[in-house]
Amino acid sequence: MTIALLTAAGSGTRMHQDIPKQFIHVDNKPVIIHTMEAFQKHPGIDAIIVVTIASWTDVLWAYAKQFNITKLKWIVPGGETGQESIFHGLAKLKEEAPEDTVVMVHDGNRPLVSAQIISDSLATFSMHGSAVAVIPCTEVVFESDDGISSCTSTERERLFRTQTPHTYRLQELYEAHMEAQKRGITGTAASCMLMKELGRTTWFSKGSEENLKITTLEDLRIFKALLHTSQDNWIKE
Repeated sequence: MTIALLTAAGSGTRMHQDIPKQFIHVDNKPVIIHTMEAFQKHPGIDAIIVVTIASWTDVLWAYAKQFNITKLKWIVPGGETGQESIFHGLAKLKEEAPEDTVVMVHDGNRPLVSAQIISDSLATFSMHGSAVAVIPCTEVVFESDDGISSCTSTERERLFRTQTPHTYRLQELYEAHMEAQKRGITGTAASCMLMKELGRTTWFSKGSEENLKITTLEDLRIFKALLHTSQDNWIKE
């Protein structure tokens, strides 16, 4: 069984809007529904759980019914941090699903996750036991202590930017969160960072520049543009 765990508990303060960013409508549809549809349509996903703001739970159930998201089985309230929110979702799945369930953790505000990204995550997990979507870093990266100047850079060929989904076995990820609590490891909103703190290896699956995380108004504008962009036939994949 494979379950998509979508995190949508952020308040979206950087957007300066009246509602959380994951509930902003784009093309008459909330961002979180755009994201859920990607997993609804993918044959490798059996069910969806969403971690969201407690006061928005009923609204999300209503949206799921309106847009026919039949794979949505659970909605749970988020925590104070991203790490806590993921743990809340995992705790619910521990009650509801077998230990060998595959969990694909994904940001609810990454609505352009493609079927190819989901499939590659599942394939990488099948081969290595975990998968984290990444893209290579194409820019020159500098290190700076003051944010003003630097004379130190890192070879970009050795750098990879992580995205979601992050795919793990339910029992392993749940136990990792329990171990993090024992060690006082907090603030690791990304599951791959938590695993890194525990000394676990991260296996890379394919991400995409289009798999953007909507955090700012600029991201929202890019998302709207990509929704209405079609690739020219002469461009090779």
